[in-house]
Amino acid sequence: MASDWVWSTDADHRYTRIGEGLRTHTGIDPRRLLGRRPWEHAWDEYEPADWLKYRGHIEQHEAVTLQLSCRAGDGSVHHLELIGRPMLRSGEFAGYQGIGRDMTEQVATERALQESQQRYFEVVEAVNEVIFRTDTVGRLSFVNGVWRSITGYRVEQSLGKPLVDFFHPDDRADAEQQLLAVADGRLPECHYELRLRTREGEIRWIEAACRPITDAAGNKLGLAGTLDDISSRKVAELTLKNINQELEARVRLRTAELEASNRELEAFSYSVSHDLRAPLRAIDGFARILEEELDTKLDSTSRSHIERIRKATQRMAHLIDALIELARLTRQSLHKETFDISELALQVIEEIRAEDPERKAEVEITRALIVTADRTLVRVLLENLLRNAWKFSAREEVAKISFRAERERERRVFCIADNGAGFDMAFASNLFRPFHRLHNATEFAGTGIGLATVQRIIQRHGGVIWAQSKPGEGARFYFTLGG
Repeated sequence: MASDWVWSTDADHRYTRIGEGLRTHTGIDPRRLLGRRPWEHAWDEYEPADWLKYRGHIEQHEAVTLQLSCRAGDGSVHHLELIGRPMLRSGEFAGYQGIGRDMTEQVATERALQESQQRYFEVVEAVNEVIFRTDTVGRLSFVNGVWRSITGYRVEQSLGKPLVDFFHPDDRADAEQQLLAVADGRLPECHYELRLRTREGEIRWIEAACRPITDAAGNKLGLAGTLDDISSRKVAELTLKNINQELEARVRLRTAELEASNRELEAFSYSVSHDLRAPLRAIDGFARILEEELDTKLDSTSRSHIERIRKATQRMAHLIDALIELARLTRQSLHKETFDISELALQVIEEIRAEDPERKAEVEITRALIVTADRTLVRVLLENLLRNAWKFSAREEVAKISFRAERERERRVFCIADNGAGFDMAFASNLFRPFHRLHNATEFAGTGIGLATVQRIIQRHGGVIWAQSKPGEGARFYFTLGG
C-alpha cells in the first residue's frame, strides 16, 4: 500500500533502516530509532509483559506482528502495525525486515463500531420484552436479558435449543405451525398468544410476535421477534369472565379503573415514543458520520452494515411517528360539522394522482354524499383507505377504485373498493390491530398503523368498519359514521 513503509533490523534487533513513511504519518524522525531496539523507544500503551512476549518470538526468529501506539509532535496518538519476517544470509539469521503502516483510522473505525454496538446492546437490554432470534431450524441464537426474568433460564443455557421447547406442551404444535408458516413465507409475520413453562414450573401467558430475517442476498437466516409477558392481563380477563350480574357495580368500577389505566398507558407510550427519538437520532447520526468520513475506506460488508443500521433507525422513526399520530387522533376532541364527503374524497384522490401521475387508474366517486362528522378526522380516514386502495392495486394494468354509499336498514354504509392484491379473510381479524400487516413489507410498504388509525376514528364517531376480500380479487372496506 502507498501508506506503508519498510524497516529492517540487524541480528541484534537494532533498527538499520526505517522508511520516511513513519515521518509522513506520525511526524517521528526515523533517524531517532536507528541503532535502537524496538523496546528501547518510549511507545504509548505497551507494557513490559508485552515486550517480553514479543522478544520471546524474535529470539526464536519467528514471523512477528507488532502493534504500537505513539504520540506525534502535535500531541495526536497514532496506532501503528509492524509486520516482520526473519532474514537469512548464507543460512544464518541476519535480522528482520518488514513493513509498517499507520492503522489509526482503522482503529478509530473499529472503536466507533464497538461503541455503536454497545449502544445497541444497551437499548436491547433496556426494553421490557424478550427480544429473540432463531436460526433456520428454530433454535435460539440470541435472547436479551429479559429472557431469564420471564423464564428463569439463563441465557447461555437456552441458546442452541428450539424455541418451542420452552412453550407449554399443549401449545407447542400450534406455535410450531405458526413459526413454520412465517419461516417458509406463507405468512409475512405472526402474532399469537400462548403459554410458557418457566424453569420453576410456573405457567405464564405470553404474546409472541415474529417475522423472517434474511441476509443482503435474500437468503433466509431464521426468525426474529418479541415475547411479551401478558400473564397479568390474562388473569384480569379470566377474572372478568367470572363476574356475575350481582357484581355489576364492581364491574363498572373496575372498568372505570381500567379505562383510567389505559389513558395513563397511552400517555406513557406517547412520552416513551418521544424519548426514543433521541437514541435513534444518535444511532443514525453516528452511522452517517461513519459513512461520510470513512467513505473510501469502507469495504462492501461494512458499508452494508451501516446502511442496514440507518434503514432500521429510519423505519423505527416512521413507526414512532405513526404511534404519536394514532395517540393524538385518539385524544383530540371531536368537532362535528356538516359537509360533502364526496368532495373530500375527490381532493384526496387528486393529491394521490399528483404524486403518481404515470399510474393508470379509473376512479369512481359517488357525488353529493353529505355527512355530519369531524372533517379533519374524516380526511385522515379517507387518506388511509384511498391510499391503501391505490397502493395495493399498483400491480394492476389499470387500477379501479370506487367510493360509494348504500342504505342498509336504518344506517348508511360507505364503501371504498379496489381491484388490487386483496387478502385472505382467514386473517381479517388482524386487519385493524397496530403493526399487523397481511402483506410482506418488501411487497407493499407501510407501518401497520393506518387501518388501526381508521378504526379509532370510526369508533370515535360511533361507527363500525369491516372488510371483504379474496387474494388477487381486490378488497372492499365498509364503514359507518354513526347516526
